[in-house]
Amino acid sequence: MRHGDKIKNLGRKKAHRDALLANLATALITHKRIVTTLAKAKALRTYVEPLLTKTKKGETKEQISHQHRIVFSYLKNKAAVKELFTVVAPKIVSRPGGYTRIIKLGIRPGDNGEMAMIELVDFNEIYGKAVKTAAEPAKKTRRGRPKKSAETATENSAAATETTSTEAAAPETTSTENKAAE
Repeated sequence: MRHGDKIKNLGRKKAHRDALLANLATALITHKRIVTTLAKAKALRTYVEPLLTKTKKGETKEQISHQHRIVFSYLKNKAAVKELFTVVAPKIVSRPGGYTRIIKLGIRPGDNGEMAMIELVDFNEIYGKAVKTAAEPAKKTRRGRPKKSAETATENSAAATETTSTEAAAPETTSTENKAAE
């Protein structure tokens, strides 16, 4: 029975797993995109997303330096922490979550391991431009409908009365034609 197995062990002891995830997170932050196995990418996503959320917290200098210390305790790399707070944080400040994207790449020829690419969403120029151009014209929520103005409401009601009057006239002509045919 596997009670209490909430984390992915990745076939390693805790210290080895922590070092692996810290190294992968450092590589992801510095290069913005890395290729690894699918299991490591999924484990890395759960490891790095809370760190990215921590970069957005803090209004005062004390809070910001506290978040620096917390993130450094996970990453153990000053250059990665500096990159995270100076380059990555300003780009993700408006995003409510979901900072990473995992794309499956197929299998590795040597050992049939499933490979994946994990990347920071806001640093991909190809997907970023397409999403922005597609999302900007909509300007409405998923549930809400655009509110009708007074002009469009009167135009719609006038068009509706015209269609009902033509529809009412059309059946009369067909009924008279039917009587004439009999």
